[in-house]
Amino acid sequence: MNFAEFLALYFHLYYLLLCMRRFSGLQIKMKQNQFVSSSARKARKAHFNAPSHIRRKLMSAPLTKDLRNKHGIRSIPIRIDDEVTVTRGHYKGNAGRVMRVYRKKFVIHIDKITREKANGSTVHIGIHPSKVALTKLKMDKDRRAMIERKAAGRARITGLLKGKHTEETISEEKNV
Repeated sequence: MNFAEFLALYFHLYYLLLCMRRFSGLQIKMKQNQFVSSSARKARKAHFNAPSHIRRKLMSAPLTKDLRNKHGIRSIPIRIDDEVTVTRGHYKGNAGRVMRVYRKKFVIHIDKITREKANGSTVHIGIHPSKVALTKLKMDKDRRAMIERKAAGRARITGLLKGKHTEETISEEKNV
């Protein structure tokens, strides 16, 4: 092997190494917005330092299939007195009423899921809201209005028309 062949092989291997690093799956899709970071470190920092009104949205729970069909929405922020069933984890299958929404720790406390401490007292176990499914909602006028608003938006995007235009929708778009 002469020097020219060695140099060609060296650059070929170097190019392959660069390609492997570039296409290793770290960032497959191009960024759409230059002002939004794709850094995992920054995303975690934003998540764990989020203020309480943002944590409320982060602590949403999915609805059961019956409620999903009834209300036309997929998930909703969890609140006290909702009834839930645990769908994943050690306490899977347990059901109960939400006693506390602990935003600081990103967990909820359910009335029937407790454990006994060494001194004999019982404490509630914290469960993340994504690991439960809402089986019964505590309704009031504000929550009902929120559900109707979300369902209307979801129906507009994915619902009944789903890409089909009628004369009514075309005239609405022209008026707007």
